[in-house]
Amino acid sequence: MSQLNQGLTLFLSLLVEATPFLLLGVAFSSLLAVLVDERKLIAYTPKNPVLAAISGSLFGCLFPVCECGNVPVARRLLMQGAPSALAIGFLLAAPTVNPIVFWATWVAFRDQPAMVFWRVGLTILISVTIACVFSVQKDMRPFLQPAIARYLPNPDPKPEPALVGSGSSLLSGGDFLLQSTGTLKLDQPMMATLGATTALPQQSWHDKAQAVLEMMLQEFRELGAVLVFGSAIAATVQVAIPREWILALGQGPITSILAMMLLAWVVSICSTVDSFFALSFSSLFTSGSILAFLVFGPMIDLKNISLLLTTFKGRAVMYLFVLAAQLTFVLTLAVNSYTSW
Repeated sequence: MSQLNQGLTLFLSLLVEATPFLLLGVAFSSLLAVLVDERKLIAYTPKNPVLAAISGSLFGCLFPVCECGNVPVARRLLMQGAPSALAIGFLLAAPTVNPIVFWATWVAFRDQPAMVFWRVGLTILISVTIACVFSVQKDMRPFLQPAIARYLPNPDPKPEPALVGSGSSLLSGGDFLLQSTGTLKLDQPMMATLGATTALPQQSWHDKAQAVLEMMLQEFRELGAVLVFGSAIAATVQVAIPREWILALGQGPITSILAMMLLAWVVSICSTVDSFFALSFSSLFTSGSILAFLVFGPMIDLKNISLLLTTFKGRAVMYLFVLAAQLTFVLTLAVNSYTSW
């Protein structure tokens, strides 16, 4: 009974701490989905691959979406003619490099403020590196699903106009499936609500406010379920597994990183609240392994692989996964070595 009470207390504490940040993130992203026109921003982005990768990695400050919404946004960037480096940089960094996640991580690790800057810095470094690697491929069509590649702007000097849904919002979240007719079909009820906002710039403020509220409710319902699930796993792991086992695994400079990367991949908790999940392991695992969880999870996890596969071919997703895993492991291992001096 004591273990049950301990697990319930831990579960509720994680949930209570994280929920306000989830609400704030949902509200912010819903407002931007209605009010921001991405085409104006793309017009001012640099074409140089390195600068484009840096710009894309920092776009999360303007578009604070978690890993549940970054794939549709990256797809829209590609279809609007943005450099591939910018789209990939955004895809990997946006779930972490945004003000909501920065604040949530700061609150969770208020006694270890260096963790906040390590997290953001490593995420930007990894995202820019991978984006530059992908920018070597001048034509992204071989890496994209045929339904997406068909509508990608032609890299030829004389491109054929083939943009789809030019009036739709960049931040229309969710999992869209492009059909051969060139129209967008929504595969979930939540996405139907989000997709209905495509003409909102011309709508009244009352209609915009209603759309924002509907998006907030739908997103919170979906992401809230993930938060509850992740909090339950964190509480169960710490109560059910003997502390000696966790300590033995968590104190090894290499095993701790691999364990937390695997946990981040499996748990797939939203980046808006994952810092509170990681905090519950901070006394048991090394600093580098906690960073590995915070950096790797938002980039590639089980939850967003299905979304990635609606846009990218399997080999491209594998490249993203392998590169992100390798860079995360090497850099966080270096952090472990640095903090042990």
